[in-house]
Amino acid sequence: MTRDLRRYSRQTNFRLLAGFLLLVFLVGDGLIYLFMGRNAALMGLVCLVLSLVPAVLVWLLLAGIDWLVKKECER
Repeated sequence: MTRDLRRYSRQTNFRLLAGFLLLVFLVGDGLIYLFMGRNAALMGLVCLVLSLVPAVLVWLLLAGIDWLVKKECER
């Protein structure tokens, strides 16, 4: 039985990120809603989504660079 440790690592990292985002969005924004109301929770949701934009852009840039490097290495 052989294990693909890279696949396991990718899967674990994805699950950790998904859990973190779920916690931040549900618990964080839920607490804002509970203590401050609907309008504050909507503003908190907007701020959370906008704060993810730079991280997603950096991830897309790095994924594109990775794709280019792998494409060039195949030649």
